[in-house]
Amino acid sequence: MTTMESLIGLVNRIQRACTVLGDYGRDDNNTFSSLWEALPSVAVVGGQSSGKSSVLESIVGRDFLPRGSGIVTRRPLVLQLHKLEGGSQEYAEFLHLPRRKFTDFSLVRQEIQDETDRVTGKTKQISPIPIHLSIYSPNVVNLTLIDLPGLTKVAVEGQPESIVQEIESMVRSYVEKPNCIILAISPANQDIATSDAIKLAREVDPTGERTFGVLTKLDLMDKGTNALDVLEGRSYRLQHPWVGIVNRSQADINKNVDMIIARRKEHEYFASSPDYGHLANKMGSEYLAKLLSQHLESVIRARIPSITSLINKSIDELESEMDHLGRPIALDAGAQLYTILELCRAFERIFKEHLDGGRPGGDRIYNVFDNQLPAALRKLPLDRHLSLQNVRKVVSESDGYQPHLIAPEQGYRRLIDGALNYFRGPAEASVDAVSSFAVYARVTIFEVVTK
Repeated sequence: MTTMESLIGLVNRIQRACTVLGDYGRDDNNTFSSLWEALPSVAVVGGQSSGKSSVLESIVGRDFLPRGSGIVTRRPLVLQLHKLEGGSQEYAEFLHLPRRKFTDFSLVRQEIQDETDRVTGKTKQISPIPIHLSIYSPNVVNLTLIDLPGLTKVAVEGQPESIVQEIESMVRSYVEKPNCIILAISPANQDIATSDAIKLAREVDPTGERTFGVLTKLDLMDKGTNALDVLEGRSYRLQHPWVGIVNRSQADINKNVDMIIARRKEHEYFASSPDYGHLANKMGSEYLAKLLSQHLESVIRARIPSITSLINKSIDELESEMDHLGRPIALDAGAQLYTILELCRAFERIFKEHLDGGRPGGDRIYNVFDNQLPAALRKLPLDRHLSLQNVRKVVSESDGYQPHLIAPEQGYRRLIDGALNYFRGPAEASVDAVSSFAVYARVTIFEVVTK
């Protein structure tokens, strides 16, 4: 696989498999190597209200992300873009809904919200478990982006004070990986020195080799000012060029202005701008998407040997673990039933060996039935329960005072039920005592079966 489409598509499939298997690079106690951490990815980082969601929607060409005040993105969103041939209908698929195709992107937005609430509840908490969304469209390039919660400095109502640190820790866990490409989103109408995204990127990538800077809201800057010092790398230099973006205004969003039209307006803005006209061919969301796709493909190409090595290492680790666990369980029902019966016979044999003295601990079960249970039964108030006075009372209440041609059935049943209830406590205590011992037998049978 040497083409950009096949390389990025291969990584997409591996990432999906990692998510299904619970590997998304967050479990420090994982026995096995994390394949997710070895896969190149593009993490989108920015402060709240930096225009992060608008950049993603502009790259995709669709409204599909939840909007609102406060923390809207509360779980990582792994967004995989797949380019279709012209004329094909665009649609979206979620990994947790593999058989459903979404052609209405307002439903995609609602599903992201619902799936977030399913894990975090209808609160403002966050979760590291990612949502996988694939979008197939003729208007995108092959690219994988990870949308992360927006960095914030203050907890809002309904959030613990620790939420600020929790978000930063989650974002940091992605961007500090050496295989992560950082897409740092900063608004142009704020001083770049105060940018949350750049501050974090500088800490984890001090040389700027993995960071792409994106400047949003260029059209909202004060008249007479521009962002050329940033875009041309004089204010803060990165190894990769800065890219300016002009997103839709809130009025355009309210009017549901089409994304394709918005892209055209963005292109016209840069082409006609006296400040940015000389950079027009290196500005805009379309250029950013192509730039990221090309860079991601080159990073994947360079990482192929290490990814292959890690996959082979993981296979060896899993095969070793499988060998330790023992032979695999058969798939057909007959063979599974045979395995269950075999386990039961082995358990019975080992348990009998404990009782017969061939293995230690059998005396504890004998003690339960020879001493513990008889002593408990002798303390039961059966003489009071079955006294003549109580029998007469129970029978009269159950069957009335009419003479009986046969035994008073209802009364006898109540007497029996009452006596059985007395036995329940000692019986359950005996079962618990034997069950606690049986743990040793279960451990032994596990050792026998896995050999």
